[in-house]
Amino acid sequence: MKIIVFGATGTVGTEIVKQALQKGYDVTAFVRDPEKMVSLNHPNLSVYTGDVSNVEEVKRAVKNHDAIFCALGDGRTGKIRALGTLNIIHAMNSAAVRKLICLSTLGIGESYGNLNFIWKHIMFGMLLKRAFNDHKLQEEYIRNSNLDYTIVRPSALTSGTITNGYKIGFDEKYKKLTLKISRADVADFMLRQLYSDHYLKKPVSISN
Repeated sequence: MKIIVFGATGTVGTEIVKQALQKGYDVTAFVRDPEKMVSLNHPNLSVYTGDVSNVEEVKRAVKNHDAIFCALGDGRTGKIRALGTLNIIHAMNSAAVRKLICLSTLGIGESYGNLNFIWKHIMFGMLLKRAFNDHKLQEEYIRNSNLDYTIVRPSALTSGTITNGYKIGFDEKYKKLTLKISRADVADFMLRQLYSDHYLKKPVSISN
């Protein structure tokens, strides 16, 4: 299995790279700054230096991969998730790559109902409004694609190891959540979607 990770130097992206290498996959990390990958030296790791906002660079990087992981962060513009994801979709279509597993956030779409007052009105309503809207557009692009995608919507990210103790696929009415989950758990769940069609062409919410 050969995968490429966009957003590989982010907190979840780094976990995806580490865990994928541990599983024996061939991994390409698409990064702006290759110096940030020095600590992850591994014989199965390739580093591709590029800008996700440049569709031609993304197209060149995506070729000859079996699956794509998108864990893009906010960036300086607050629009890099949606723009970068759109370029990834174009690149996948050009290269005939079908499998996309994308990191989003709990609160998008119907999962908005799972949030508490602080997340609805303070965090996503004010402080993280730009990032929230970027995620919404990102998901719209993916849902309108013809790819074999899974959109993963975790709650607030924390440190910690893989626990497999979180809840998966709850509906928007479910309220008994701490609204926290470890980055390691998120990366592990995303990697498990490589061989599962359970959430094919669907978003799935995960949280403790």
